[in-house]
Amino acid sequence: MENYLKEAKAAASTLATLSGEVKNRVLHRIADALVAQRGRILDANAVDMEEGRQSGLSSALMDRLFLDDSRIEGMARAVREIAALKEPVGRVLEGWVTDNGLRIEKVSIPIGVVGIIYESRPNVTSDAAALCFKSGNVAILKGGKEAQKSNEAIAAVIQGALEAEGLPRALISLLPDASREGVARLIKMDRYVDLIIPRGGEALIRFVNENATVPVVKHDKGLCHTYIHEAADLVEAVKIAVNAKCQRPGVCNAMETLLVDRAVAAEALPKLKAAFDAESTKLLGDEATRALIEAEPATEEDYDTEYLANVLSIKVVDGVDEAIAHIRRHGSGHSEAILTNDHRAAEKFLNEVDAACVYVNASTRFTDGGAFGFGAEVGISTNKLHARGPMGINDLTTYKYKIFGDGQIRE
Repeated sequence: MENYLKEAKAAASTLATLSGEVKNRVLHRIADALVAQRGRILDANAVDMEEGRQSGLSSALMDRLFLDDSRIEGMARAVREIAALKEPVGRVLEGWVTDNGLRIEKVSIPIGVVGIIYESRPNVTSDAAALCFKSGNVAILKGGKEAQKSNEAIAAVIQGALEAEGLPRALISLLPDASREGVARLIKMDRYVDLIIPRGGEALIRFVNENATVPVVKHDKGLCHTYIHEAADLVEAVKIAVNAKCQRPGVCNAMETLLVDRAVAAEALPKLKAAFDAESTKLLGDEATRALIEAEPATEEDYDTEYLANVLSIKVVDGVDEAIAHIRRHGSGHSEAILTNDHRAAEKFLNEVDAACVYVNASTRFTDGGAFGFGAEVGISTNKLHARGPMGINDLTTYKYKIFGDGQIRE
């Protein structure tokens, strides 16, 4: 492990010298290689899918794992979109001249060696690799065991493109020891690794957070809420709520709890019930909900559960204050939405809900680097430092101060 990480650290200096033009050329080569060698990737993915079926992976995890021609084209397209982004390294973030004539610039630079630990989705391998490469960072990737064959094939294609450009394979690589013990060693190697980004299940995030000596930007569970306020347009509210839950239930920005204002519950809940029944959504509700529609009883534990499945908890609340209080108690700081035509209620919700992304009259499903115009993302941070929300290309940089003098000395 230590020799592997030494090689990665040494490769960082090579990457730091590459111009934006060269990095973009390499990224286009990677994208072309992913498409040209799709057969190799799909064959590996078929092995992972069969093993997933035999091991009883959930339908949500199987959907995350699955690759086809369209998804590989999407992976390649994402890499090209990253190449088209503005160069993130070398930006002058601020600049000023001090009273004694020192000219100071705050300039963006790569973080260095970034370890990314993720589960299930093999497209993360190419997304994370491209984002790290574009931002001048060496990528050490650790995918889930359920996608091991797919990730190995994707990484091999990417490394082949690097070598074709005369660059070291160590710039983008899979962690050689993919066991839990290997991860435990990686997250303590702060001599060589500058940042760890875990994205996945609650157990993974907790393990990394509790054991890492390397700085961590965590991408925690998405326990997202949508609150239907008394001043909501109920036709639009039903449409948005169904999209937030059902469009893709197995992702972190899908709604897990629906809060309905008591003032409109009698009218709204039957309409919501009909819409969710059409999507075969399993509904759990509090006593007030079950007095109006048929649903299974919801417990306090249900309101703390990220289902990642077509299951929804519902609660009737007395106004915006109780909705905010519920979110404070049960939310994960990911994405929260209010549906209302009342400007004051919307502003109160926006200002008082503590989450990375807070919406008015839109689905939480938009919490995504692509939807935000960032290109691909390395994940959705629930940290407050160093990045928060969809973590795009600029969030994979830090900064240094460059100071220009003409003989100044400190008195």
